[in-house]
Amino acid sequence: MIAVALLALVLGLAVGSFLNVVIHRLPRKESLVHPPSRCPGCEQPVRPYDNVPVLSWLVLRGRCRHCAEPISRRYPLVEALTGLLYAAVVLARWDEPVDVALGIALVTLLVPMTFIDLDTRTIPNVLLAPFAVLAPVIALALDPDLLPELLLSGAAAFAAFLLVALASPKGMGMGDVKLVGVLGLYLGRAVAPAIFAGLIAGVLVGAVIMGRLGAQAGRKVAVPFGPFLALGAVLALFVGEDLVDSYVDTF
Repeated sequence: MIAVALLALVLGLAVGSFLNVVIHRLPRKESLVHPPSRCPGCEQPVRPYDNVPVLSWLVLRGRCRHCAEPISRRYPLVEALTGLLYAAVVLARWDEPVDVALGIALVTLLVPMTFIDLDTRTIPNVLLAPFAVLAPVIALALDPDLLPELLLSGAAAFAAFLLVALASPKGMGMGDVKLVGVLGLYLGRAVAPAIFAGLIAGVLVGAVIMGRLGAQAGRKVAVPFGPFLALGAVLALFVGEDLVDSYVDTF
């Protein structure tokens, strides 16, 4: 199991490197495959030996080899985060192949979605749509009995947030509505604690902002909700089912 988790870590680091490209280029509607990665300062292509996830950034001390232009800390952060989450999913769900596949796919969505939403306050349909299709395909291939729960959870989460968005258009964007629907397709009934955790995190951050800026000024600060939902979804990947079972057993 440890060996597989290490392989997942390496795979996640490599995928994270590509996700950096997605985060940068997708909102700009640029090709994800051409041209190859270049330094934004001197436009020199990044050589393969300078494109090793995390390690290259450390060796180069966060600067371009050619022009010494600073390289954002976000690049190794995205790579490391993706790799660690891949490994954690494998370790936590080792005995359930369908959960491993769904978890890794969900992480691959959540990482770029989070940073794109932070940068642009949008969640691109072109990012959500393929992952909405991928979840049922994974379930159908590995555990068809799970598919009804995933479809029902996705539909219920989408419908609930759609009602909120229609009732309060300024408080909830359609990107968030679509995102929770996709989360339901991956998390099943564990989407409920994911949403709950995301709401709590959002409220806490909102309270901190208003505490620092004052209530009136704080309300004017636009904070994207997608990253909070992503945080809730990651928590639900590991403890969501246990929380739901505990709630059902209690009540």
